[in-house]
Amino acid sequence: MPEQESIALTRDVNAIIVPDGIHTTLKKDEVVTIMQSLGGTYTVTNESGVIARISAIDADALGKEVEVIHAYETGTDPESIRKAAWDFMRTVYDPEIPVNVVDLGLIYDCAVRPLTDGLSHVHIKMTLTAPGCGMGPVIQADIESGLKRMEGVESVEVEVVLDPPWNQHMMSEAAKLQLGMI
Repeated sequence: MPEQESIALTRDVNAIIVPDGIHTTLKKDEVVTIMQSLGGTYTVTNESGVIARISAIDADALGKEVEVIHAYETGTDPESIRKAAWDFMRTVYDPEIPVNVVDLGLIYDCAVRPLTDGLSHVHIKMTLTAPGCGMGPVIQADIESGLKRMEGVESVEVEVVLDPPWNQHMMSEAAKLQLGMI
């Protein structure tokens, strides 16, 4: 495991408490330790033991370079959009688990429907590791905002379903290996 880095925040920063999903503000000069930096977001803990997620747009508060979010370029036909959507979702991470949502087994389906104006509607069916997971809406919003930036996409719906319920058997072999489960 890489060495964790402790940093004094350079400014007040918006964050989301993990796993509750409650919005908070971490204060300037507060010391946080970066526990995970994947998918452009940072999972940190403070000296009180609170775990929080800081978005890529606020990386400067950690003394890191802000990640510029560009439109995700792809072909505009439904199959190209579908493939690019799956590729994009592999860059979205659960803030508590260092595995992307696809390999974690949270994405059940990705359907792309062409619209009359030459653009497409993307419908994602996903689940959560546990019902009521406070970070579910955060992950859902990460997926939605990323897919909306894709060329040829007019609308996105990320539907959270709890049936079938998620279990560890839904994880990819790579995810299980990464988590030391095999």
